[in-house]
Amino acid sequence: MAIGGVNHVTLAVRDLDRAVHFYVQVLGGERRAQWARGAYLELGTLWLCLELDARAARQGDDSHLAFSVDAQGFASQEEAIRLSGARIWKENRSEGASLYFEDPDGHKLEIHVGDLRTRLASCRDKPYEGMEFFDDGESETPAR
Repeated sequence: MAIGGVNHVTLAVRDLDRAVHFYVQVLGGERRAQWARGAYLELGTLWLCLELDARAARQGDDSHLAFSVDAQGFASQEEAIRLSGARIWKENRSEGASLYFEDPDGHKLEIHVGDLRTRLASCRDKPYEGMEFFDDGESETPAR
């Protein structure tokens, strides 16, 4: 039995209405169900569960959830996020346009133009220190 992909993402939130507003009005998600302590949303093909939890706190590391956006829609999505007052937590240093921001509960998020294929192509041109590539099960160390 193999994992087939991400089933859903659940984020703990301190204020359910504020979180739903952010994910629907700012990021363009669609509310599918909501109850006293949670909500189910769709963002593209992502099933997102928001769950009320007073313990929701800011994260202190680089863990984050990245959403795909197309190149044509990046600027308008970036503007909506910035206008919302979302905190920008990191500057983009990688391939493809990205904006790193927080939702109202401090979950670290990213919008990104590109995919694994474009990232690997970029890394083949400029590999990270000690980077190896694995195609068809074989290790490939880039020439320097």
